[in-house]
Amino acid sequence: MSETRTDARKVRAGRHTVEISRPEKVLFPDDGITKSDLVDHYRAVSRLMVPQLRDRPLMMERHPDGIGGKPLMQKNAPDHFPEWVRRAVLPKEGGKVTHPVCDDTATLVHLAGQACVTPHRWLSRADRPDHPDRLVFDLDPPDGKGSAFEEVRWAARRMCGLLGELGLPGLLMTTGSRGLHVVVPLDRRAGFDTVRAFARDAADTLAARHPDRLTTEMRKDRRGGRLYLDIQRNAYAQTAVAPYAVRARPGAPVAAPIDATELDDPALAPDRWTLRTFEERLRDDPWAHADTRGRSLRTARRRLTRL
Repeated sequence: MSETRTDARKVRAGRHTVEISRPEKVLFPDDGITKSDLVDHYRAVSRLMVPQLRDRPLMMERHPDGIGGKPLMQKNAPDHFPEWVRRAVLPKEGGKVTHPVCDDTATLVHLAGQACVTPHRWLSRADRPDHPDRLVFDLDPPDGKGSAFEEVRWAARRMCGLLGELGLPGLLMTTGSRGLHVVVPLDRRAGFDTVRAFARDAADTLAARHPDRLTTEMRKDRRGGRLYLDIQRNAYAQTAVAPYAVRARPGAPVAAPIDATELDDPALAPDRWTLRTFEERLRDDPWAHADTRGRSLRTARRRLTRL
């Protein structure tokens, strides 16, 4: 945490200097983590994070009163944002939304300066918002079940196994919240309806293989303690937490890409890495060596129908 109290801090980021107001504002009261600390995290991870955000509309989860206050889930980029922050005007039901887009370190730093603790990204890019290049399976532990995260590990292994049968890569990340995301890179040829239908059928197939442990039942009272394979994020204007994003939870956990081999690490947890400890993850990017080329769902769909 910064030691000197100032009314503003200037941060050089690429071609821009970003002014951070009230840098000593405490955002995580139980941990003493300030806005300035948040800025430092996002500046440090920008080399890895910006490529995951570039060209994507964002939703900002802002906590101007700290994480104990009411969050602002903000989609519109305010007029007072600097002119160099890119915007994307996209349709919504009954109108339009002007989303911020983070294409550089300066924008990421500016968002942190606005107390945007967590940027949430679209699964599509601004130029073709109806055609996602990411598919996400959200795996959260069953409610009220002992060793719940072990169920998430187990489900993630099976999901990655199924994707392998279908010829698709599965990129893993902790969410910094309760579970894991399995992310599939796509080639943007299919629209959201097609992608969502594929995700639903893949989840149904996996649940049918393990009906005692997995379910696609949306109603919690019908899940019977089984892990829910959530595909609901795969829709227009829906978002998912961005890799390397800080979560508004005690300890400031960070959503972190992982390698599949780390599923066997007994220390793995959704909140394994935090803003205070994330420096150790900057030494190597688990996704740098992964196959992130966007895939078509056509062949995968044919393979799925034969299972």
